[in-house]
Amino acid sequence: MENHLLEIKNINISYGDALAVCDVSFFVDEGKIITLVGANGAGKSTILNAISMITPPVKGEILFSGKSLAKLKPEEVVDLGISQVPEGRHLFTKLTVLENLELGAYPAKTRPYMKESLERAFNLFPVLKERIKQTAGTLSGGEQQMLAIGRALMARPSLLMLDEPSLGLAPIIVEKMFETIRTLNSEGITILLVEQNVHQALEISDYAYVLQTGTCRMQGHCEELLTNSDFRSAYLGIMGVRI
Repeated sequence: MENHLLEIKNINISYGDALAVCDVSFFVDEGKIITLVGANGAGKSTILNAISMITPPVKGEILFSGKSLAKLKPEEVVDLGISQVPEGRHLFTKLTVLENLELGAYPAKTRPYMKESLERAFNLFPVLKERIKQTAGTLSGGEQQMLAIGRALMARPSLLMLDEPSLGLAPIIVEKMFETIRTLNSEGITILLVEQNVHQALEISDYAYVLQTGTCRMQGHCEELLTNSDFRSAYLGIMGVRI
């Protein structure tokens, strides 16, 4: 039996009576970049929120390093080594850059490494050090995304989940985001990525799962999907997303 870092087994996720994700299964191996692709409403963000136990599945199982996440609180999921950068960043806009970063190191086991983690964030995003006393709400969109990623890294995760990290950013900043993802992965962080920029996401990823209306319709190694006529036809024709 293979040992996957993260394993999703036949999960269903509902919002009230509405079934948002139905019988989805996939896995993430340590050291890989795995991408979930699909049109708006396909269930990608819902799955990330389920892994974080913000919206737990009503059926199925989520395992991290062989441990079930069932019944855990979101903060306990972070303690295990999973950090999520949500779509929209969700920063504390009235707090400073430094205060936002410090809050990322809330788990008790990460607090002794506060200085080291701050240095890592500033090395990764030097502009954050320049803006250290500036309130988060006054940063540019790109700077806010850097801060959101930096805050997630303060918890020293082994799995980093990124939800639409390039959304609304200028092209030059988008390139920086993808370079950052590559860098983090090269440093040993496993990445689960949700990204609207499908072509660039697949270019940096190892494997992808294609979601449509809450179900997994296709999967494969990214270099194969990029040249797969069925994938291109389905993604362009049915999902209406440009690649």
